[in-house]
Amino acid sequence: MTFDNSDILNSTSKCKMPKIKSLSNACKVSFSPDGPISDEALERVRALLDEIRPIDVGLDNEAQIARNWNNSTRQPNGRRGRNGANQFTSPIKYLHIHESESFSMGIFCMPPSSVIPLHNHPGMTVLSKLLYGTLHAESYDWIDVTDPTDQLQELSVRPARLVRDREMSAPETTILYPNRGGNIHTFRAITPCALFDVLSPPYSAEKGRDCSYFRKSSVREPPPVVLPGEINSAEVIWLEELEDHQPPEGFVVARGLYKGPVIRR
Repeated sequence: MTFDNSDILNSTSKCKMPKIKSLSNACKVSFSPDGPISDEALERVRALLDEIRPIDVGLDNEAQIARNWNNSTRQPNGRRGRNGANQFTSPIKYLHIHESESFSMGIFCMPPSSVIPLHNHPGMTVLSKLLYGTLHAESYDWIDVTDPTDQLQELSVRPARLVRDREMSAPETTILYPNRGGNIHTFRAITPCALFDVLSPPYSAEKGRDCSYFRKSSVREPPPVVLPGEINSAEVIWLEELEDHQPPEGFVVARGLYKGPVIRR
């Protein structure tokens, strides 16, 4: 029996592992319940995430709609609710892909003008890839204050420093760390967009990794604090945590159907 080159190529393409499964396999050996096992392991995951396209996770049609979207197709924003959340818009959809004690993977599909409010990732490393579309990202890191005053504690406000305040367009990948890189962030969709998140370790209220939401404090005169020498006071923003880990009014995330290759445990 003889084979030509096309037979070999076709056989190879049929056996090729889906990119999302290659990413998942890399996550399984690169992440532990405490997070990435090394900087090199994290970089390997990032390189594979960079290769993921909408078609690899069943979002090719949605990406095409985003490419054809323009301001003339913009839907009304609806009115603003308390804490700035949009109301009466299509909900953000979350497509769950996989979760273990070491990492989780999922995609937020955001309609235009939708907002993921200011929130944190305590003790977590997060890789985010914008698969399609354009959004505005705003992120902060906490500023460590050596001797917080009683007034500071009573007001439940903390100083933070702006890390990022700009538009992002697909494809773009970012990494945030437990204490740097913009661990507290918010996103506003400019066009239809999809954000692929890999979290290590994942959220866990039992292990002290519950998601908290924040707003910019309305305190006009923040309490006096001693800032680290490298911090300019003009860079400081004061953030206030919302009660009981509750998101702002009007923030709705619906469970969407993930249509890409299934990841087995």
